[in-house]
Amino acid sequence: MKSGFFSAISRLRWIQRWSLKRNTLTENVMEHSWEVAVIAHLLGAINNKVFDGSVNPDRLSTLGLYHDSAESITGDLPTPVKYYSEEIQKAYKVIEQDAEKSLVTMLPAPLRGLFNEVICGEGVSPLETNLVKAADNLSAFVKALAEIANGNREYEITVRNLKDRLYAYDLAEVNYFLEHFVEQESNTVAAANSNAANCTSPQFEADEILKSPKIRAFKLAH
Repeated sequence: MKSGFFSAISRLRWIQRWSLKRNTLTENVMEHSWEVAVIAHLLGAINNKVFDGSVNPDRLSTLGLYHDSAESITGDLPTPVKYYSEEIQKAYKVIEQDAEKSLVTMLPAPLRGLFNEVICGEGVSPLETNLVKAADNLSAFVKALAEIANGNREYEITVRNLKDRLYAYDLAEVNYFLEHFVEQESNTVAAANSNAANCTSPQFEADEILKSPKIRAFKLAH
């Protein structure tokens, strides 16, 4: 019997991110996953070569590559909606875990143990988890900076929120990456930080997005 794993996970190329915002640059989940894998690998290399750590960069890269694999089944739920309430977070986590398990069961039995690690996170250390999450947020941060540079003010709050989140990780690897690989100090970003200064919480961004015509139409229909 043929495995449906590869055809299922390949659907990531059709799933668009940032669906509740106007975008000057489109991005699908497959593109994002590649970028997260590259950033995670860099963070692992920084951990090893700059800070004398022992994280395996190749393993981090693989974890990053598969970090959103469940979205091949669930689709992409925008972050401000996902974190709008504790109830939504809990419900989505259950759906996400079920989707991850479904993907793993599509594989031939000899491969399932390995993919329980890289897809379901079994045996992944807290540091590895944090570095991959940081890579995920760094990828989003780079995207948001690009939108701001293109004059898209819808990302002003996003830039500020992501920057705060990245520094909250308190990871030397993240700070090193930001210092050496990300141009943040343009006039555009400074203006975005200034404009977003009084409205930087994830709750504020969620409230703004939930006021959008798309969400209002959904509420009326239900």
